[in-house]
Amino acid sequence: MAVGNRKRMKLINATLLAGVALHTLAMGINAPALAQDTSARIDSLQPNIPADEKLLLSANELVYNRDAETVTVRGNVQIEYGGYKMVARQVVYDQKSGRIMATGEIQLIEPDGNIVYADKMDVTDDFGNGFVQALRIETTDLTRLAAESGERRNGEEFILNKAVYTACTPCNIKPEHRSLWHIKAERVIQNGRTHTIRLENAHFELFGKPIAYIPVMEIPDHTVKRKSGFLFPKFRYAQKLGAGVGVPYYWAISPYMDATLTATGLTRQGFLLEGEFRQSFHNGLHTLNVAGISQLDKDQFTPGTVDAEETNRGMVASKGEFEINPRWTFGWNVLVQSDANFAKTYDLESFDGTTYVNQAYLTGLGKRNYFDLRAFYFDIQDADPNSIEENQQPAAQVLDYSYTAPQSVLGGELNADVNLTNIKRNRLDNINVLGVERFRGLEGTSHRLTAELEWKRTFIAPGGLVLTPLLAARGDALGLSMDDPGPDYTGNYIDSDAATRRMLTAGLEARYPILFAGENSSHVLEPIGQIYARPDEQHAGGLPNEDAQSFVFDATNLFDRDKFSGFDRIEGGTRANLGIRYTGNFDNGYGLRAIAGQSFHLGGLNSFATDDLVKVGADSGLETKSSDYVAMFGIDAPSGLMASLSGRLDESDFDLRRADATVGYLGLTWQAALTYTRIEAQPIYGSPSDQDEIQTAAAFRFHDYWSVFGALTYDINNDVISRNGFGITYDDQDTLFSIVYQQERDTDSSVANDWSIGARISFRTLGDIDVGDTTFEELDYY
Repeated sequence: MAVGNRKRMKLINATLLAGVALHTLAMGINAPALAQDTSARIDSLQPNIPADEKLLLSANELVYNRDAETVTVRGNVQIEYGGYKMVARQVVYDQKSGRIMATGEIQLIEPDGNIVYADKMDVTDDFGNGFVQALRIETTDLTRLAAESGERRNGEEFILNKAVYTACTPCNIKPEHRSLWHIKAERVIQNGRTHTIRLENAHFELFGKPIAYIPVMEIPDHTVKRKSGFLFPKFRYAQKLGAGVGVPYYWAISPYMDATLTATGLTRQGFLLEGEFRQSFHNGLHTLNVAGISQLDKDQFTPGTVDAEETNRGMVASKGEFEINPRWTFGWNVLVQSDANFAKTYDLESFDGTTYVNQAYLTGLGKRNYFDLRAFYFDIQDADPNSIEENQQPAAQVLDYSYTAPQSVLGGELNADVNLTNIKRNRLDNINVLGVERFRGLEGTSHRLTAELEWKRTFIAPGGLVLTPLLAARGDALGLSMDDPGPDYTGNYIDSDAATRRMLTAGLEARYPILFAGENSSHVLEPIGQIYARPDEQHAGGLPNEDAQSFVFDATNLFDRDKFSGFDRIEGGTRANLGIRYTGNFDNGYGLRAIAGQSFHLGGLNSFATDDLVKVGADSGLETKSSDYVAMFGIDAPSGLMASLSGRLDESDFDLRRADATVGYLGLTWQAALTYTRIEAQPIYGSPSDQDEIQTAAAFRFHDYWSVFGALTYDINNDVISRNGFGITYDDQDTLFSIVYQQERDTDSSVANDWSIGARISFRTLGDIDVGDTTFEELDYY
């Protein structure tokens, strides 16, 4: 039957109210005590249903008893109203007492997908008071709540007796699964006025055994988005610090500002206080971090270190991220410490790295242009009180701008790039390896403005030959106020306050893709030839080199016009690059890819053979007229198997100069990877001996939720396992348990090995317990 008068449907409305209240309680249990929006309150538990909403009622029988003044619907009762769906065996409405009684396998599906089950429901028609027996609630976030009975009092309290709460994600696909943990409470009280949930006489059970007793605990319900309160404790252990327990407190200062304050007691060093203050604005967020400690026993640290010399230690850090408009953003992150090693020693999250990059930036991104302005300062965390490494790092300001013309120019694409770099260094940064001096940075200040234009156009000739002519022009203006590297530098350093240089390039690339198609595969073989005519690099090796110090010649940069990695060096002279590229695809899912080739210096000064402050081109494979051979081959299989091999071979005797070989497998139950790396000695470049290393990593899932994993790095030349680790983990998406052992050896010293054990246990919707570090970086590469 269809019923349209909502005001007369007290039976249906009260039944739906019961479901809403039960859902409210279940969602409230899901909030872990922390911190959620006090402004997001609800004024009542009434379903939000329009007054003209139509109702559909279906039942085998409807009986109206005029004498008893009751309305009874029974037999496969189904009600659909305002997005709610209810099923029961029988529903009775007593007009005299104003009570509704539903019985028999009651099931209520709410509009948001939550499901409420009950055996019996006896409530007043306004749901101000009532009783529910044998109820269960399943929420859309896959949490479950069950109780022997529930009672509604005074229109604002809902009380569950002998309740059990758990999260059970696997139950969605495996109903027989049982979660490893539960919370059982004698009483759970949800207060609609205070928006709180109170647990009385509760136990936390793991593997069916109670491990924690909670006499009384009160937490906000799901309507509260931010609320002050204590968070889950944090645990830690470190040799010099001792065991520690941190108690975080969340403070909801305002709708736009909050803070987390943490006091950590360390058995050997006392109390570490930390604070994180966050303030949101209409266009961004600012975060302020502070931390400090007065060390109780600084003698625990190695004598002569910063840690052993300081008593009162602390830090302040600020980070901002703001959006000016959809295209422009700016921000900063800055760290200031009382000494050079505080944040690293106390393992402060986000600040515990060896190098912390302080920076401020302004970035703009358009459809065809890009702008980025940044200022850098590098904070080196070092326990040596006499360390000068931080003063050897540059303070730098860098501007990058890139623009691509929206319309074609002479039928081709025109790009413009601008880079402005200012660098100041307080101390000379140099290193001597086997009598070879490398100057990684000079003391003083330098400025460089670089502007470059590049035009290229692609033509397809008859027969499929692809020709791409290229023209490029670049200019640099430099201001130099840096100390001369001195007599140890064998190159020709420019001792001048200013310098300019330019580079004009005319290039042509020719490609001839050849397609071979079979019944079950297709193959593309593409010979490639390039020639670039340029004058010599001006002031080669005579100018500071800050951003082009890292250089590896391999198949990935064989066809680059300028193979240097930064702006401070320019590749000059006439050069040709020849090679072949192959791609194969098979119907069975296999794929092949390969590149091989060689580069030739045809005329002028070879930039890779010139002396450089950091010897960047030395032993690179490009310092001779005919370069070393470079090649790369890879295969991908649909089974999850992959393999790749890349290398550089000497151009005269084919000796292996560099090689990287990887074999990996990624499957459902196990995954593994093995990588071999060989780098021949480059004494002039600062690498005095051959480097041969094998890295292995594997993980095996031996049960539905259990996995073991391990990794090992073997230094072949020193015949030592430099890094290794293994661990075991359980993860059913609701409970995560992991324990990891890691060890790292110092091959240059006979000191004791460094090792660590980390453990983590996490309960979905409740919180995490972490002891030590459980990250396992060796597994990242597969």
